[in-house]
Amino acid sequence: MIVDVPPCLLTFWQLIQPFDSWLIVHINQDWSNNVLDTVLPFFRETLFWVPLYLFLLLFVTGNFGLKGWWWVMGVILCAALSDLISSQLIKPYIIRVRPCQDEVMGPQLRFFINYCPHSSSFTSSHATNHFAQAMFFFTTLRPVMGKWASLFFVWAFIIAYTQVYVGVHYPFDVFCGALLGCGIGFMLSKLFHNRIGTLTVS
Repeated sequence: MIVDVPPCLLTFWQLIQPFDSWLIVHINQDWSNNVLDTVLPFFRETLFWVPLYLFLLLFVTGNFGLKGWWWVMGVILCAALSDLISSQLIKPYIIRVRPCQDEVMGPQLRFFINYCPHSSSFTSSHATNHFAQAMFFFTTLRPVMGKWASLFFVWAFIIAYTQVYVGVHYPFDVFCGALLGCGIGFMLSKLFHNRIGTLTVS
């Protein structure tokens, strides 16, 4: 579904485009190396992180009993809600051509994955989904993990950064997706604490 972009939004995109273009070229070209070229494309793939998800599933359900299973439901809800808001509610109505599809930007970028999606670039669903999960993980697991829970944000940042590195999103799309995701994750973690409580060993 394609919707005409209001003139005010066109002006807004025109205002941020110079900086966004400058930054994505630096990330994609100047701040790159062979190791990142090889490793980062894997980081954006869900299957790459299956061991992490399995570890969290076993760790939480094994240590927190019924609350742990409610936590798993919270994670699933977090992923579903963040994807719904980003992919179904925002992308169809705020149209921004992805850099890899743009006639001007595309030739300036190195491209590392097999396809360039045709959906709107705003917001980055990868950034929204993973920052939502990172915030939910951080807020709910911090009582048992302490400062190590902050590493979930590093995890989300790497995945979001990769979206820019491989040329499928502009930095602003990722930044807004991260903010949106953090808001969703925080809201659901508050709901979890209010309805289920703090995770404690049963």
